Amino acid sequence: MRKLPPYIVKTSGVHGNGVFARRRIPAGERIVEYQGERIEWATALARAEAAGAPISHTFFFSLADGRVIDGARHGNEARFINHSCEPNCEPFEHEDGRVYIYSLMDIERGEELTYYYALIYEGRHTPTIKRAFPCHCGSPGCTGTMLTPKSRKKPVKASR
Repeated sequence: MRKLPPYIVKTSGVHGNGVFARRRIPAGERIVEYQGERIEWATALARAEAAGAPISHTFFFSLADGRVIDGARHGNEARFINHSCEPNCEPFEHEDGRVYIYSLMDIERGEELTYYYALIYEGRHTPTIKRAFPCHCGSPGCTGTMLTPKSRKKPVKASR
């Protein structure tokens, strides 16, 4: 008998489709692998442009080696896990380059699985750029954007 995964994809109040716990998932459980075609960033950008989609509406997952997993090609349900500023899951890239989603805490049946996307945008985070990467997670600490805040350099005090 085939074992059902601990999650199911349904319509989400956060954004489009979402992934929800089919059963209680204890903290620290490996839930699902993020799968898809592994490509170079240049290819990912070309695909987004060819599709006429903004980069913020893709299923790209950045890897430590500079490549990207394109979850839209040969991907699985993990691509539907939505962003949250206060997530209950986290992705972890193993030494072999495979990415798995783990629960950060106990997740109850019916609860939506989320992780922090940690999107990096090198340019200035203008209001227009932030609106291109909106967050609708609704958590109390929601920043309104899926972009990782830039670290602010503290001014150096001159010594006399």
